[in-house]
Amino acid sequence: MPLFPSLSLAVAPGSVTTIVGPSGIGKSTLMEFIGGHLPRSFRAAGTVILDGRDVTRLPAEARRIGVLFQDAALFPHLSVGDNLAFGLAAHVRGRAARAVAVANALDQAGLPGFAARDPATLSGGQRARVALMRTLLAEPCALLLDEPFAKLDPALREELRRFVFDHVRDRDIPVLMVTHDATDAEAAGGPVVSL
Repeated sequence: MPLFPSLSLAVAPGSVTTIVGPSGIGKSTLMEFIGGHLPRSFRAAGTVILDGRDVTRLPAEARRIGVLFQDAALFPHLSVGDNLAFGLAAHVRGRAARAVAVANALDQAGLPGFAARDPATLSGGQRARVALMRTLLAEPCALLLDEPFAKLDPALREELRRFVFDHVRDRDIPVLMVTHDATDAEAAGGPVVSL
């Protein structure tokens, strides 16, 4: 029996569509299917179209779909700057160009001068901003947000939501977000799909 027998989603550039529903309904599984990260033990039918191109059969790394999780998932053995450089799009070449891109990302994140910092010394909000900038430096064509604000206190949550949504709207990136929090969906300001 299909998990979502008649689900059809279309997310416009610069908008955030939110998926809500009870735990275990398949929200994260849907995100894994779209991003190309579905475990081999699952079988899925359907089509993922991005910028008019069918990416369903492409591996995750070829889809150009960024993912931001609850946990910032920064590499602990790399500095903040090296974490950001890891995400840089392949066309950014040369030490000087990469350093400028990292510096610009840190400026946009409100973290100038943090390139040499150890990620362990960052606050939760700072880690989340670095994680978003690393994702955006890869120049994704779409973005998946899987409960990205769940571990943050209310004040920081509101600040980070605004930061994330402003950046994706400025870049005109379509976003699909999974959340259990109604205020996240309200702040996104886009369509809400209930599973």
